[in-house]
Amino acid sequence: MTRVVNAMTVDVEDYFHAASFDRVVSRSSWASRDSRVVRNTETLLATFDRAGVHATFFILGWVAERFPELVRDIAAGGHEIASHGFHHQLIYLLTPEQFREDVRCAKATIEDAAGCTVRGYRAPSFSIVRGSLWALDVLIEEGHSYDASIFPIRHDRYGIPDAPRHAHRIDTPAGSIAEVPSSTVRLGGHNLPTAGGGYFRLLPYAWTRWGMSKLNGAGEPAVFFIHPWEIDVNQPRLPV
Repeated sequence: MTRVVNAMTVDVEDYFHAASFDRVVSRSSWASRDSRVVRNTETLLATFDRAGVHATFFILGWVAERFPELVRDIAAGGHEIASHGFHHQLIYLLTPEQFREDVRCAKATIEDAAGCTVRGYRAPSFSIVRGSLWALDVLIEEGHSYDASIFPIRHDRYGIPDAPRHAHRIDTPAGSIAEVPSSTVRLGGHNLPTAGGGYFRLLPYAWTRWGMSKLNGAGEPAVFFIHPWEIDVNQPRLPV
């Protein structure tokens, strides 16, 4: 049998960057807050090193600008460097021009810190939805060869439920781009997420293990994601 290699991915952002905190955390306050992204990401790097795991790190440009040494540490560990945008803004709230500036700034900042080319992109909160598919053209034009933003589920904030569940190519007026969605299983006529994030935090671990086993049993790789703040037991509490 062919060995299935699963994809570990990390969205490198701080706890206060999460879109669910937008109403209580102003962007102007980010620089003055207790940043914990370096220590948490370094803990993940050490964990991956012990386990012999290499991952793709989708790094927020804001983080790369302030902590370029963290980006270099990630690259030195043999991990793939990719982009999570710069300001962690939901794409469907931006104009194409605003999105292009965010993508371009993030790519340049991360590449300067890492010393390598950034090919991959994941939108904050998977915010490439049906109404913002124009973002794929911008990504192609700005030099990205793959995207990992389209979640094939039904959700109040993101998702295209009838999108393909596995890696595929999307042709657009600007060219072609590979799409690598986070993992789901098909159950009862619905796509159910088994990919990480809140689904990993809130559901029993058995759900993630079962979902990955189901995918691997069918010869399909699983794509898992985690944020550095999710392993931080001392994360500051915000008023939400």
